[in-house]
Amino acid sequence: MANTVRETADTVYATFRRLKPVEREAVIEHLLQDREFREDLLDVATIEQRRHETGRPLREYLATRKTK
Repeated sequence: MANTVRETADTVYATFRRLKPVEREAVIEHLLQDREFREDLLDVATIEQRRHETGRPLREYLATRKTK
């Protein structure tokens, strides 16, 4: 099943890459109109941006939350 999902994703992506720039833009605009998709995209971008940040213990974080 995982291969099928990956193959489908690869096919869709390859098709997207073959579109003319104006068509790609239209697809992206359409996707961004979907609130849930937009939120997911922002979540993924935030995770990627913070991937190399050092973590901290949960208790330490919660202690700072109580003082605010």
